[in-house]
Amino acid sequence: MKNSFFIVAVLLLASCDPSKKVTKNTSKYPVMNLDTIAVRPTEMRETEPYQASEKRLNDILHTKLDVRFNWEKSQLIAKATITAKPYFYPSSSLELTARGFDINEISLVKGENRQKLEYTYKGDDLTIKLDKEYTRSETYQVYIDYTAKPNELKAGGSAAINNDKGLYFINPDGKELNKPKQVWTQGETQSNSAWFPTIDRPNERMTNEIYMTVDKKYTTLSNGELVFSTDNPDGTRTDYWKMDLPHAPYLMMMAVGEFSVVKDKWRDKQVNYYVEKEYEPYAKAIFGNTPEMLEFFSTKLGVPYAWPKYAQVVVRDYVSGAMENTSATLHGEYLQRTDRELLDRTNEDVVSHELFHQWFGDLVTCESWSNLPLNESFATYGEYLWMEHKYGRDDADEHLDSDLMQYLSESMRKKENLIRFQYDDREDMFDGHSYQKGGRVLHMLRKYVGDEAFFASLKLYLETNKFSSVEIHNLRLAFEQVTGEDLNWFFNQWFLANGHPEVEFSHSYNAETKKVTLTAKQKPTGSIPVYRLPIEVDIYAGGKKERRHIDLTKSSQDFIFVSETAPDWVNADAEKQMLCSKKDNKKIAELVFMYKNGPLYLDRAEAVEALADLLPDSAAKATIMLALSDKFYGIRQLAIQKLQRHTDPALRQKLVALAEVDPKADVRAVALDALNKRFQDDEMTAFNRKALNDKSYTVMRSAMIGLSGADSKEGMKVAKQYENEKYGGVSTTIASIYAAHGGDDNNAFFLKIAPDFSGYEQITFVTYYTAFLKRCSDGTINEGLPVLESIAKNGSNRWAKYYGKSSISGLYDWYTRKEEKTQQKIDDLKATKQDAAGLKGLEDNLAAIKSQKEKINEILKGLN
Repeated sequence: MKNSFFIVAVLLLASCDPSKKVTKNTSKYPVMNLDTIAVRPTEMRETEPYQASEKRLNDILHTKLDVRFNWEKSQLIAKATITAKPYFYPSSSLELTARGFDINEISLVKGENRQKLEYTYKGDDLTIKLDKEYTRSETYQVYIDYTAKPNELKAGGSAAINNDKGLYFINPDGKELNKPKQVWTQGETQSNSAWFPTIDRPNERMTNEIYMTVDKKYTTLSNGELVFSTDNPDGTRTDYWKMDLPHAPYLMMMAVGEFSVVKDKWRDKQVNYYVEKEYEPYAKAIFGNTPEMLEFFSTKLGVPYAWPKYAQVVVRDYVSGAMENTSATLHGEYLQRTDRELLDRTNEDVVSHELFHQWFGDLVTCESWSNLPLNESFATYGEYLWMEHKYGRDDADEHLDSDLMQYLSESMRKKENLIRFQYDDREDMFDGHSYQKGGRVLHMLRKYVGDEAFFASLKLYLETNKFSSVEIHNLRLAFEQVTGEDLNWFFNQWFLANGHPEVEFSHSYNAETKKVTLTAKQKPTGSIPVYRLPIEVDIYAGGKKERRHIDLTKSSQDFIFVSETAPDWVNADAEKQMLCSKKDNKKIAELVFMYKNGPLYLDRAEAVEALADLLPDSAAKATIMLALSDKFYGIRQLAIQKLQRHTDPALRQKLVALAEVDPKADVRAVALDALNKRFQDDEMTAFNRKALNDKSYTVMRSAMIGLSGADSKEGMKVAKQYENEKYGGVSTTIASIYAAHGGDDNNAFFLKIAPDFSGYEQITFVTYYTAFLKRCSDGTINEGLPVLESIAKNGSNRWAKYYGKSSISGLYDWYTRKEEKTQQKIDDLKATKQDAAGLKGLEDNLAAIKSQKEKINEILKGLN
């Protein structure tokens, strides 16, 4: 699953100009290993229970579903036939999870006949009394006729997956004109039991089949292959999907909607893309690298893609980022983009993340949510592998560095074991530890054992454990079998403990002894007192580079190397693999050399960052100016940001050139932003007008913001000009301009675009619309309140609802402050006994303010 927590974070932290989806992101307890090794105790939190893997009492072998949809009631009318057996010990009962069902019948299937069974149904637990005690060599079939009512379930969820009702009817009555009618499911973590009865745990495996009866206008999607479709006399159609390879219950899925299906192929397997009709022309641009990804991952891992087909579907109002349902990934609507929008962002990280899950998460599944990094850390690292293959190491390393920054940011408020057996809620596992930190740990493991051993170990791990569930020690044992090395030290340090080291490097050179001394110091931030950190050191001296391997194993160590001349650069952690916060003490000459000779993105990025702290030093500035022409766009962006306070003509000329002709839209946009921050003159106005025609929406929006910042009237004029542009986030930029400079006349624009916002974009809309309304008359505010109320009640997700309600509360507080100020003015006038006419006007204003507060308070009462 691609975590939506980071989507929310970016939209909230960057709501001034949100245009990007981010990413679907923690325990301190005794660690036991399969090998004989000391237990490493860490701080216990008694309030959190030990989260064991689910005990296996029964085993579902196969689930057959026959479903149809009651759109009016948002209910599923279903029949389930479950083939099961005792797991090991004899059993006379079958225990299932079934959330919020109306159960009509439960029977034992005996050939063509059914024998009714007794059962108890309390809360979510359905216990069925069988006709006898069965042994593990005996199978039986249980038939359940039921109705699933997901909208009547108590709301749950988390920052990563903001709702857990499992089955979602989108716009079921068709009243939202700009939104299609859809049905889709979301099973992770344990939500599929809201639409079919099952053992809803990740260590269960089963095959399945499903008959889906829908109106003929709808297209369906599920796991496995579409075996046949049958037209029914009542005008409906029944599609039969079959998955004959075992997978976990949470990976089952359904999707129903008026999708356009764009067909592709990899080897002999179908690769299809399900999108709304509007985006059919762009589907292969959105997903078109999927066959190449399938080939790359299959070849790199030495384990071909296992499932009978691969489909990707985009749905409305999705509750997370994306979900790796077996053979059928489900994406949020942010993935749908026009060809012009794709110039700014492709979301290949999301596509590759979910596809890598088909091996790590689907083919081999974590046995418990404590072991979630075996799913999510690998999928996150799959993003790196794809980017490294397709776009080169600079691109991949920048992406991995962003992962490190996200983890380090999260670590300031919590530090958890990667594999954690104590947590308050299983949803807590979906965080920057399981995703970003875990991906970085896998990268370090790869660098330690080497590429050949790394991928041989993954191949062994996958082939040994395919179609089954695993824990972290299965991964360790695979690596140990391939490498012949005991790797408990690595797994204990990085997977089974919390925190990271803070590392500081410095070096000196003795001309008499011709020796370089590299001093490395480390300070722990978690439960490991001293880390073992094997790294490479490159010494640049006399026109040559020599690589040395060192192991950091103490809190302070000196490493001595022979060098005939003073080194130009001592590059500690030359592969930039360490998961740590790092301080590297270098003089300016070494930083300049580091930038000019650094082979990796992070070499050059670290040099630019350090040189920026030395500005306005001439050598530092000259080097950062040089970085404006770096081969990698990420360095060019970084250099622009570091120089944006400067105003000299040479820099302006270079920024203009970048804003005009740089091949990367992000660089053009950042350059234009920097120009607009430092220069506001007729030349910039003309330049921004020209940039409005850039093929990139990102650059176009930067030009709009620039024009608005320099001249509000010009900004309002441009905003009006582009009110009908519905793609590329332009309407959001217009909303931001109107929020800053608009008035009553612009409210029609907000009323028009409000239905176009869904998902997390509703938060952005609410933010701007509330700011805009505070610039308007009471009449306009009264027109806007129903819009905010609708989002507070019916928003796409709980975050949107929260912000809808908060915006209304914010307006109430705003009026309260106006009331207090107006009352103070009235009191002051009464004290002076002057200006009776003015007093009457203020009293009228006060009455109007109180009336508005009463209206808003009534709305708030309805929301509580």
